[in-house]
Amino acid sequence: MDDRLGTTLHTGLLLSTTAVLAWLSGFPMLFPSLGPSAFVLALFQDSDATSPRRVIGGHAIGVVAGLLAYHSFGVTLSITAATDPGSLAGLRLVSSGVVATMLTAGGMLWTETRHPPACATTLIVSLGLLSTPLEGALIVVTVVVLVVAHELLLATERVGARYGDRLRS
Repeated sequence: MDDRLGTTLHTGLLLSTTAVLAWLSGFPMLFPSLGPSAFVLALFQDSDATSPRRVIGGHAIGVVAGLLAYHSFGVTLSITAATDPGSLAGLRLVSSGVVATMLTAGGMLWTETRHPPACATTLIVSLGLLSTPLEGALIVVTVVVLVVAHELLLATERVGARYGDRLRS
């Protein structure tokens, strides 16, 4: 199979896993940073960039940094609501996003869990889209589901490559 097609299908299968769970549960288990994570997992497959420690660790750091920033700045709104130009509420919200992203970048570098899509996760949290501790935990659980789905797809591909001819006979 063409690598481009394989990567495209792999990305779609990974996101389908969390999309079905979101649909069946009603929980927000499909959020913007999962798309880039699924693409990285599909594109680089077995590289260091896709190690569960990096993917899950990066998003976990993003969640913690986002929660810390959002609640430290006392933000009570989300980026989806308009703020008055130059308002203190708007300043607190954008400051939360900047500080969370800095904490996430530093945390990932410090712990060697670099996963760039986690910077999107920290913005999702710090800008009030999924900003409760329960929602933060759900983000991490969803990323774990994504990584497990990826590992299962890789295992299935390996079994097919190893035993495919025997299975067809």
